[in-house]
Amino acid sequence: MISLDDIALLFARHGASQYSGEPVTQLEHALQTAHLAEQSGADDALVTACLLHDLGHLLNDQGETPSLRGIDDTHQYYALPFLRGLFPDAVLDAIKLHVDAKRYLCQANPGYYAKLSDDSKRSLALQGGVFGAEQAAAFVEQSGARDAVMLRQWDDLAKQADLVTSPLAHFLERAARCALAPAHADASHA
Repeated sequence: MISLDDIALLFARHGASQYSGEPVTQLEHALQTAHLAEQSGADDALVTACLLHDLGHLLNDQGETPSLRGIDDTHQYYALPFLRGLFPDAVLDAIKLHVDAKRYLCQANPGYYAKLSDDSKRSLALQGGVFGAEQAAAFVEQSGARDAVMLRQWDDLAKQADLVTSPLAHFLERAARCALAPAHADASHA
């Protein structure tokens, strides 16, 4: 299990990496997504999911813009084993489902696809494409689907150069409030 201190270290080491094809870094994207959730009145679990939804990119670095090389890094699943035991299902489910939420929104909202960035469109194809009606209906029945859809919409907006947000420490404090385990305990001492 990862700790919040480990998460802070991951962002310190890899957060300055460019977010695939976008005018923000990995850290800026994470902070902006959490900021937008916070501004919308989301609870600690959803704000934390927004902060950590792309942590899999930092844990499984595939280089710049893997979608250009035909790679789906399955980042939505990669971070889950590290986060399980630290956070409740409300956090994990939103992270796990945020890619499927994009697939769902493309099916449910005809104008949604056109608003996606070029990299999101490329990755959508690699992630299985737009859901069919039956897939979309099955998606919305899953635990965490509603939060994943909200996360996805903030995710799409969190690519703004120079947007001012609260610092990482602020959002890690919110994460500590919804953590299941001691928030700053090092995993090797647990």
